[in-house]
Amino acid sequence: MRRFGVFVALVGSALAASCGGGGSDEGAAAPSRVFLSMGTAPPGGTFFVFGSALAEAMNEFGADLGWSTTAEATSGSQENIRRVDSGELDFALSNAAITYFAVRGSEGWDKAYPMRSVMTLAPNVALFITPAGSGVETINDLRGNRVGVGPAGAGFEYFVGPLLAAHGVSFDDFTPLNATQASAVDLIADGSAAAVFVGGAVPNPAITQSAASQDIHFIPFDAEAKQQLIDEYVFFSPATIPANTYRGQTEAYEGLDVGSMHLITSANADEGLVYAVTKTLYENSARVVEKHAAGRAINARNVIRDTGTEFHPGAIRYYQEIGIWP
Repeated sequence: MRRFGVFVALVGSALAASCGGGGSDEGAAAPSRVFLSMGTAPPGGTFFVFGSALAEAMNEFGADLGWSTTAEATSGSQENIRRVDSGELDFALSNAAITYFAVRGSEGWDKAYPMRSVMTLAPNVALFITPAGSGVETINDLRGNRVGVGPAGAGFEYFVGPLLAAHGVSFDDFTPLNATQASAVDLIADGSAAAVFVGGAVPNPAITQSAASQDIHFIPFDAEAKQQLIDEYVFFSPATIPANTYRGQTEAYEGLDVGSMHLITSANADEGLVYAVTKTLYENSARVVEKHAAGRAINARNVIRDTGTEFHPGAIRYYQEIGIWP
C-alpha cells in the first residue's frame, strides 16, 4: 500500500507539471522509486521470458513515474496467485485455467482468491510430446508409462486433469513425474519418461530445444474430446501450431489453448496503478514483441478476451477510454 501511495503522489505531480503547475523545473527532485514485482515461473518456459519482457517495458516506459519493476522467478501460477493475494507480488502471470478455479475457490483451493485480470495474453498451446518411435501415439497410450506433467506446485493439474478425463484417462493410469519445462526435455531425451506435457506461447523454448536434439511426435487430441473441453470450460479454445514452427514439424498441429497466459493483480490493487500499467504495456507492445513474439497478443481483440476471471476496474477504465471494451 505504501508503494501505491507513492505512485498516486507521483501521478499527481506529473499531471501538475504537464498542466504548467507553476515554477521552474530547475532544481526539481527526481521522482521517488516505485518498486513493483512481477511473478513469472521457472526459467526454461515462456512465462519467465515473457514476464521479464513485460517488466523491462514497464521500467523503460514508466521511467517518468520512477518505476522499478523486478521479474521474479517462481514455481508458476499457483504460487503467483497466493503471493499476489498476500501482497508479496504486485502483478503476476498466470494460466487462465488455474486462475479460473482459484477465484471460485474450487477444485482444491482453500478459499476464493480475489484475483483480477489486467490483460489476456498469449494462448497457452500445450500438448504431450514423445520421442518419435516411442510407441506412444495417442493420449490413451500414456497408460502404464512414466509421464512428465509439469512442475510441482505450478498447477498444471488444473488443466491436465480435465484434458485427460475427456480422453478417458486419469493420473492413476500412469506414473506422473514433476519437472520444469526445461527438465522435461531431459526426461524424454534420456528415456526417463515416455512423454511429457509442455507448452506456452508459440514458439515454446522447451519444445524448440527438444525438437533440435531429437525427432519428436506431437501426440494429437481426440476431436470429440477436444470439443467437449471447449464446450465445458471457457478457458479451453482451439489453437493451431503452424507447420514448420519446430524442426521436423512439417504439418500444422491442431491443438488446444489450455488456458491463456494472462496478467493478474489483486482486486484491491490501486486503480490508478493498474490503469497506468495497462496503458503502458498496451501502448508499447511493439517493444515487448522485440523480446518475445508472444507480445503480439497485446492487441485490441485479444487483451479483453474473457477467460473466466473478472477484469480489474483500472484495466477496464483504460480499455473503455480507447474504445475497445465491449
